[in-house]
Amino acid sequence: MLLFARDLTVPFTNNQAERDLRMIKAQLKISGGWRTRHSVQAWLRVRGYISTARKHSLHLITALRDAITGNPWLPTTAETT
Repeated sequence: MLLFARDLTVPFTNNQAERDLRMIKAQLKISGGWRTRHSVQAWLRVRGYISTARKHSLHLITALRDAITGNPWLPTTAETT
């Protein structure tokens, strides 16, 4: 029941979507929102890239640098037959 208390690699909550939305809510509280649709889409695109890189245990600074220099990391897709 309280596995996270014994094993620190287990997340406190199993709700990954909730954890991904926390930063969005924090940003809304801090800035009060975004001014344009383009800026919110850009911000969410970067946050999504960071979230996915984290889930794949990548070094974030390296992943962001590679993306900025034109060599973004992309997760492999599962092939269905």
